[in-house]
Amino acid sequence: MKRILVMVLHNLFFVPVYWLKLCRHAKHALEYTDEQHYEMIQTIVHRANQGGRVQVDSYGVENLPKEQGFILYPNHQGLYDTLAIADAFPYPFSVVVKKEVENVPFIKQMVACMQGYYIDRDDIRQSMTVINNVAKDVQEKKKNFIIFAEGTRSRQGNIIGSFKGGSFKSAAKAKCPIVPVALINSFLPFDTKTTEKVNVQVHYLPPIPYETYKDMKTTEIAAMVEEEIRQTIKKYA
Repeated sequence: MKRILVMVLHNLFFVPVYWLKLCRHAKHALEYTDEQHYEMIQTIVHRANQGGRVQVDSYGVENLPKEQGFILYPNHQGLYDTLAIADAFPYPFSVVVKKEVENVPFIKQMVACMQGYYIDRDDIRQSMTVINNVAKDVQEKKKNFIIFAEGTRSRQGNIIGSFKGGSFKSAAKAKCPIVPVALINSFLPFDTKTTEKVNVQVHYLPPIPYETYKDMKTTEIAAMVEEEIRQTIKKYA
């Protein structure tokens, strides 16, 4: 977490202004468009990366569906993952995050701006409500979402954990494209003590259309996406 301090120190005049702006966007989320929220978020991410000596290299942006309304499924390496994706992702997106972080400053404001959802993994009914809400937002509002199918950070660097089948229920209900995303070295910025320059890779893999997975069990979809990401990490890490 030392890098966060470095990011702040290198942006001393920027931080207070954009913290107030972020808080206003979060408090009055419906007064802004998704594009206005996302423009602000990307500005914060770019300044943080510059000050914190983080280089994000994105590959496969051309693979992303041209039509909005799809779900990204990245591996989950660390606290920096969503910021890595936001660095070059061309469209606004929303997130599903664990309930335990709903009162953490900055995360709380970011989720509010993205109009994301908190999921309680120990409450089946609440989890199903979130799954249904995400599916509805994707299908009817053409929103894009990030869902971490591992459920929690792997804490093993570039070794990924098992993808949970339940994470793919929203995609199946929305009948939307699934975009596997391979994150490499995304654990380095916030989950290690180093403040040296780091390079994070984001690989957007070819989308999986609904027609390809519609007859598969969610556990089978999870295994397929996990393997594609695993092979990409193996190739480029």
